[in-house]
Amino acid sequence: MYLKNIEVQGFKSFANKIKFDFHNGITGIVGPNGSGKSNVADAVRWVLGEQRVKQLRGGSMQDVIFSGTENRKPLSYASVAITLDNSDHQLPVDYEEVTVTRKLYRSGESEYLINGAVCRLKDINEMFYDTGIGKEGYSIIGQGQIDKILSGKPEERRELFDEAAGIVKFKRRKNLSVRKLEEERMNLTRVNDILQELEKQLGPLEKQSETAKEYLKKKEELKTYDINMFLLEEERIRERLKEVEEKYDIAASEMEDSNRRYEEMKAEYEAIEEEVEEIDLAIETAKNQLNETNLLKQQLEGQINVLKEQINSVRMNDEHYGNRSNTVRVEVETREEQKRSLEKKKEEVQEKLNEASAQDAEAKGQLIEVQTRIAEHTAEIEGRKREIMDILGNRASTKAKIQHYDTTKEQIVARRSALARNILEAAAEEERQAESLKAYEEELGKVQETIAGHNARIAENEQEIMRLQKELNEKQEKLRIGQTAYHRESSRLESLKNITERYDGYGNSIRRVMSNKDRETGLIGVVADIIKVDKEYEIAVETALGGNIQNIVTDNEDTAKRMIAFLKKNKFGRATFLPLTSMKGNTGLRNEEALREQGVIGLANTLVHVEKQFKGLASQLLGRTIVVRTIDDGIAIARKYHQSLRLVTLEGELINPGGSMTGGAFKNSSNLLSRRREIEEFEKTVSMLKADMDAMEQDVSRIKAERGACYNTIDEIQQELRKASVLENTAKMNVEQTHTRMEEAGQRRVGYASEQKKLAQELQEIQDNEESIQMELETSESLEQELNARIEELQSVLEEEKQAESLQMKQSEEVHLSLAALEQQNVFILENISRIEEEMGKFEAELRELDSNKDHASQEIKEKEEKIQELKDTIEDSKELFDEIGKEIRIQTEKRDELNRKHKDFLRMREELSKHISSLDKECFRLNSQKESYEVASEKQMNYMWEEYELTYNHAMELRDKNLTDLAYMKRQIQTLKNDIRKLGTVNVNAIEDFKNVSERYEFLKGQHDDLVEAEATLVNIIEELDAAMRKQFAEQFARIAEEFNSVFKQLFGGGKGTLELMEDEDVLEAGIRIIAQPPGKKLQNMMQLSGGEKALTAISLLFAIQNLKPSPFCLLDEIEAALDDNNVTRFAQYLHKLTENTQFIVITHRRGTMTAADRLYGITMQEKGVSTLVSVDLLENELDK
Repeated sequence: MYLKNIEVQGFKSFANKIKFDFHNGITGIVGPNGSGKSNVADAVRWVLGEQRVKQLRGGSMQDVIFSGTENRKPLSYASVAITLDNSDHQLPVDYEEVTVTRKLYRSGESEYLINGAVCRLKDINEMFYDTGIGKEGYSIIGQGQIDKILSGKPEERRELFDEAAGIVKFKRRKNLSVRKLEEERMNLTRVNDILQELEKQLGPLEKQSETAKEYLKKKEELKTYDINMFLLEEERIRERLKEVEEKYDIAASEMEDSNRRYEEMKAEYEAIEEEVEEIDLAIETAKNQLNETNLLKQQLEGQINVLKEQINSVRMNDEHYGNRSNTVRVEVETREEQKRSLEKKKEEVQEKLNEASAQDAEAKGQLIEVQTRIAEHTAEIEGRKREIMDILGNRASTKAKIQHYDTTKEQIVARRSALARNILEAAAEEERQAESLKAYEEELGKVQETIAGHNARIAENEQEIMRLQKELNEKQEKLRIGQTAYHRESSRLESLKNITERYDGYGNSIRRVMSNKDRETGLIGVVADIIKVDKEYEIAVETALGGNIQNIVTDNEDTAKRMIAFLKKNKFGRATFLPLTSMKGNTGLRNEEALREQGVIGLANTLVHVEKQFKGLASQLLGRTIVVRTIDDGIAIARKYHQSLRLVTLEGELINPGGSMTGGAFKNSSNLLSRRREIEEFEKTVSMLKADMDAMEQDVSRIKAERGACYNTIDEIQQELRKASVLENTAKMNVEQTHTRMEEAGQRRVGYASEQKKLAQELQEIQDNEESIQMELETSESLEQELNARIEELQSVLEEEKQAESLQMKQSEEVHLSLAALEQQNVFILENISRIEEEMGKFEAELRELDSNKDHASQEIKEKEEKIQELKDTIEDSKELFDEIGKEIRIQTEKRDELNRKHKDFLRMREELSKHISSLDKECFRLNSQKESYEVASEKQMNYMWEEYELTYNHAMELRDKNLTDLAYMKRQIQTLKNDIRKLGTVNVNAIEDFKNVSERYEFLKGQHDDLVEAEATLVNIIEELDAAMRKQFAEQFARIAEEFNSVFKQLFGGGKGTLELMEDEDVLEAGIRIIAQPPGKKLQNMMQLSGGEKALTAISLLFAIQNLKPSPFCLLDEIEAALDDNNVTRFAQYLHKLTENTQFIVITHRRGTMTAADRLYGITMQEKGVSTLVSVDLLENELDK
């Protein structure tokens, strides 16, 4: 067996998928520091199940997933797979090749696979037991393990030696046995505790059981006397009940006849009353009409008086209108005179205002003209002064320019010749770089298109993975919830089925009988199995059934007889049987009208569902029980029917005949009738949850498969992307370098040309300016003289204009004040005119209204007098109608008096008949009460027999003893038996069954106790045998390892001595191991006294010794020879070759001697920052040869 390859992706710095292929011999893995070489060893240790994060050089397990770089995104998972050649079948599997894979996702999910099949970490560990491979073995050795071997305590070296001695699997078996032994001892302790408790219970239960047997015997005797007394009393009650019913029928018949005659008389009486009511209505109508006529007359007389008052009022208003009209006309004339005076005054003021406005405008215009001239002259003076200053400044700078131009011309000529040569050289360089840039850009564009395509595909797949992961999380959460619900509901369903099948909740005798159901075909079931009822009525029906619910239904009396014999024979107790051949139903309620009362739902037997053959049984058990909605409804109905009915409410309250009431809270929410319905509901729920769970599991598998396909696609794309990235980086670097060189050449050429052009412009400017500079000097002097003369002239004119401005401003202010006074006077006049016009309008409107009212007054008086005459005519016409109405009232009154006399005669006759009916009703009520009291007495006795012995009248007849006819004797015997039972005190009837159960349990646990004691002894023997075998094997192998260690030590050190010792006074299986080394020429000394190189070589000697004795299929060494000098490295490499006969070596190294000894080399480097890649072998060999 050997390691064929390692496949790594997304693990630490291995972002891309990399595969290492290995062969027998030595394979070296080399590379610079930080390139990721040791990550190969971490990957192998991780895939073999390493769970300790520190061993993997991380802070958390998520750190093993590639975390991204500046240019790469973090990956979503890490995967490592190792493939082993198993052609020799050293591993306990049937495959020629075994691949172990471990994957970890950022979501926290982790999975292990063997040849693609999901497995547990435990499966992997067990597969590699005693092979040297594994996280605890010696197949992966790093510098940390070297330090642990050298610097650790003697006890900490045990793992390595246990693995080498081959006792690890024995230790694991021993640990399992020890744990099992502890569990067995804990179980034994618990069983002992239970046995002690049961022993305490057995004594008291046995006494209680004997008392219970005596109690049951006396109860049976009491039952016999009770039944016979009940039958005698029932016969007496039935005879008396028959007599009462005959008397009641006679009285009821006579009462029916009287009621008929009463109804006929009542009909005649009602006809007379209707006629009287009609007459009363006619009289009332006539009186109302008469009252209305009187009221109308009074209203008309009132209207006449109102009209007369209105005529007087109109005559007085007419005189007032004339006086007010004269006053208003005088006021209007006064206002017109005032208005004419104000308008004349307004015209005078307007003329003065026009004159003042013209003078004001003229004065303002003259002032503005003077001010404008002053401003123009002032500005001109300032401008002339500025011109003089500019001329003086220009003259000084002109003289300086003349000197500068001469020097500059010489410098420009020399610089222009040098620039011409530089421009030619820069242009040639720029053309060469432009050609190179174009070629590189075309190459880069193609590579970037390829990378963009790869990235787009990766992004699409990553988005798809995120979507699938989100969907997977949701589905898994739903699946978990669904599984929880499914298992919970399944458990509840199974529990309910078991309870139903075991008849839990039923008496012991019922369970014993029903256990024979498979053997006894005549056993149909208990009442609760036969009757089905809607959930709404479950409590009511179960209460109505009472103890009957546990009665056993059989096909006939023979089956019942056999089962009773069975109970007697085995002393299992008592049970009530209901043979279908005896269940004929009952005659129903005596008071069927009770079913129509408010709050009644119906008879209990009509609310249940049973097969046709059980209709008589349901009628027998429930046919005389009425179901009502509430206890209030039940109480009202019971009172109405004199406590003769058996009533039950929906909430389970029971009202018995005679008035007793039963009710309260139930001990639990479940009942016997609801079990079948609950099972059906649970089965539907479980079936639905199972279907949902199966569908969800299929969805989860599908999503995982899709996610795996996306990961594989990303792996393939990233492989291509890595290659393209190398090409892109190279192309980018070439483009950037070429572009930079081309820009530099262009910038130089442009700079030279710009400078040359600028020099030419400067030279031309100098030549043009030299001629005009002299002319400027002469012109500036003459211009200065002209400007000074003009300034003096303007200043004299300015003084004269300022004096004129002062006079004009004074004149303008006087005119403006006069204008403002006239404008104020004009506004006042206009306001007065407006006020007078408004007052005149009001007076004229009032005058028009007065004239209009005066014309209407005479017409209104005439109309009102005509209206008064019409009203008087109407009053005269109403007198005839009043006389006719009074006559009609007298006729109807006489007719009503006649009917009232007949009405009194009927009242007398009806009163006599009513008294007769009342006496008959009292007699019927008395007889009915007597009948009901007998029925109640009978029902009470029936209830007593049912509640006490679960017997019906028919069943009691079957148990009758014809010799018992003396009531007095039976009463004495009953009293004696009750006294005897009372003396027994509180009796636990269940003690018989409890004693039997406890005894059986005690015997069962006693057997278990013996089995546990035996198992404990067996485990102790196994542990002792394992200890003896391990001690023997470890002692033998340790001696061989010590001898081989000394031999290898001498070969690697070139002499000296190496010794291994067990710590004294300790168990050989737990003892620490001391390593003592004596290099050549030195004394024996402890490991701490050796140099770093000697320590490392000592540890290597120990590892090689173990490999010699028990070779592992492969061994991965991570820079364990780093501390050795060159000579020792050569010895290390030579000895490594010796071991390759049985072991394949993968060596991570920096040392040249080790590299030279390797049969094959892999190089690890970081071409891209933060990403480890594989380098070709040829390249490494070439570098080694240099």
